[in-house]
Amino acid sequence: MIDPKIGETIYDPAAGTAGFLVAAYDHIRLQNSSADGVEEAEVDGKPLKRGVGDRLSDKQIATLRNATFYGNDVDPNMVRLATMNLTLRGLGNVHILRRNVLTETFDAEKKAALGLPLEGFDVILANPPFSGRLDADRIVDSVKVGATTQTELLFLAYMLSALKEGGRCGVIVPEGVLFGSTGAHKELRRRLIETNQVEAVLSLPAGVFQPYSGVKTAALILRKGGRTERVLFLDCQADGYKLDAQHDTPIDADDLPALVETFQARADAWMRWQDRDPDAAWNERWWFATAADLRAHDLSLSAAKYKPHLRVAADHRPPAEILAELKELNAEIAAEMEALELELAELRA
Repeated sequence: MIDPKIGETIYDPAAGTAGFLVAAYDHIRLQNSSADGVEEAEVDGKPLKRGVGDRLSDKQIATLRNATFYGNDVDPNMVRLATMNLTLRGLGNVHILRRNVLTETFDAEKKAALGLPLEGFDVILANPPFSGRLDADRIVDSVKVGATTQTELLFLAYMLSALKEGGRCGVIVPEGVLFGSTGAHKELRRRLIETNQVEAVLSLPAGVFQPYSGVKTAALILRKGGRTERVLFLDCQADGYKLDAQHDTPIDADDLPALVETFQARADAWMRWQDRDPDAAWNERWWFATAADLRAHDLSLSAAKYKPHLRVAADHRPPAEILAELKELNAEIAAEMEALELELAELRA
């Protein structure tokens, strides 16, 4: 969906083991491979195409190895694992820094000394930590959003500042970020919508990050600068794996390929959405909201807010679909209550 390309700078500010950077590297190689340079392998029980990048020139390969990938992490063990992961793929010159971007800022001189792009990054891919908190006096001014100390909000503010104008970002966020009612949540969404382009929100099924986290999440796809005119909401109910405590058993049900195709052809999807009959049932797993719709709902980016209501008898809907919708609404209510409790705690402090 982000489609990183050769010649772009790609950054993960919370790199972990560098999984997103490796995925971006594999994507670029696949996009620059001939038919004979592509093979299909099985990864985690699913077929996956991999390319050798045989259409890349020596200069482009040098660019990939030396001036494309950047990252950091606060955990020294993660830094070592990320470095090893990249080195095993021929990217030994990529430097993963040990750094907390929320508490440490670099000036132009420091960036130049470290070989970092001075004007910002073309692409940011990240899955930053959820539900963390920082001491207010440690947070650097450039990432502050109101008085919040919640890391999921601060990371998103940082990523906006780290992108170059026109740069693209794909980030995993807890769904509470999309509809939270605190002042910080609303301010961050205002920045996202009024001074940037939110292109899509991909709602992921609960448990997609099991066994590590059961938090309901979404992927936010945005472009720096401009103004949001409309948002494409994509509703993923199945990701190709059984949604149990381990989330490692392959199944046939997988909404992601079709949703990715919809995003890639979103101009055509928008025309179809405009031409639809508002009184007819809408059975697709995607829909749009305009800027006016967003303003009417307090700039909420929750997919459930804008989901077209089916004008059919309730007993015609599959029970599993109704249950999933109720779970999503309950999760939204619980997240808002938690956010209010946190805001009250901050006010008391």
